[in-house]
Amino acid sequence: MQPIFHSARILLPVRPWFIAATLFAALLLDFLPTSDWPWMPDWVALVLVFWSIREPRRVGMGAGFLLGLVMDVADASLLGQHALAYVLAAYAGAAMSRRILWFSLAKQALHVLPLLLMAQGVQYLVRAMPGVVLPGPAYFLGPFVGMALWPPLTFVLLLPQYQPEDRDENRPL
Repeated sequence: MQPIFHSARILLPVRPWFIAATLFAALLLDFLPTSDWPWMPDWVALVLVFWSIREPRRVGMGAGFLLGLVMDVADASLLGQHALAYVLAAYAGAAMSRRILWFSLAKQALHVLPLLLMAQGVQYLVRAMPGVVLPGPAYFLGPFVGMALWPPLTFVLLLPQYQPEDRDENRPL
């Protein structure tokens, strides 16, 4: 019996516009007022880590820096707070991508949790430096929700890449 969300099908190459659209959708989700809830995951970090693991040559530290600056301006937070966190998360995701992709989705989620916690922790430390009032321990619930959302997020983001089940007799793939 195969685990849920597991597929042996060959994936089509991802289209660059789809990567950009998912990162833009993550930005829009982080712009919602619900992003202030302590258990809400950082959608940009989650999708950025996903694409830096799946497509490390297309999505990396540059995308993390640009998205981080947009989030810094949108949140009116200390300039560079999100940018530093996203650059580190994208770097770590790309560096561990080959290792992470060998595991099942549940084990991948366990590998992604430290990346999300690191991004959240970096933002926390950058906030602490100038002496701003810091959030409580509930601030670190978002990465755990992001870990729980990793399998369905993977399924949804890989859906356009799946080849059809029916095979053409004239083509081997």
